[in-house]
Formats: sequence, C-alpha cells, structure tokens
Amino acid sequence: MYTDPIADYLTRIRNASKAGHRVVEIPASNLKKEITKILFDQGYILSYKFEDNKVQGTIKIALKYDPSTKQSVIRKIERVSKPGLRKYASSKDLPRVLNGLGIAIVSTSHGVMTGKQAKKDNVGGEVLCYVY
Repeated sequence: MYTDPIADYLTRIRNASKAGHRVVEIPASNLKKEITKILFDQGYILSYKFEDNKVQGTIKIALKYDPSTKQSVIRKIERVSKPGLRKYASSKDLPRVLNGLGIAIVSTSHGVMTGKQAKKDNVGGEVLCYVY
C-alpha cells in the first residue's frame, strides 16, 4: 500500500517513459484525471482514456516520444509537495519551471491548473509537481 498516490502516479509515468513503453496504466482518481488532462493539454502525452470497468477504474496514458531522437517528451517529472512537507505558493510566488519552458501543476481553490493559469487567475495553492 502506498501512502502518496500522486507520487505513485508520477513515478509510473517516469518509469514507463524511461523504459520506452507506449502505454502506461494507472489506478484512477479525480485528481489524477485532472493532472492527466493538463499533461494532455500542454502536449506532454499523446492521448489518454479513462476506464471505469473496475471498482476504482483506470487511466490509460499513451506516452509521447520525439520521432527523430526517440526520447520521451517528458524529460523530468518530479513531485514538489509531499505528504511530510507541503509546499504552498501565493499567486505572486508561483514558480517558473525551466525559465518558462516547463510547467508547474498547482492545486488551487479553483481546481487543478498550471502555474501560468493560476498566476493569470490570481490564485495560489499547493504546488504538486514540475514537468519539463
């Protein structure tokens, strides 16, 4: 049993992309679905599919690779706020990832969104992870 489902989600994506897998299957939750939608909208994954065939359901994510170099589009995906040490940021203090080339995924009172969107909407929250 794992205690941090978001860290498990990110680790499964990280391991699958390092191993060169095309599809990764992850147990579903509402927060994981929101993060998956953000990754798709920002162009880090090829596609996704939510399946509710079991009690919990699963998310199937098709990973995206560069056609010429065969490297994963996701170079690094790391958890920022952990259960033992939560990281919060106001709208003014939201981090810029890789000088604007990456994204920070933030859980706000208006839902889960990228750091740029949270700054635009003038809301802060818990910084979940960095992706670049």
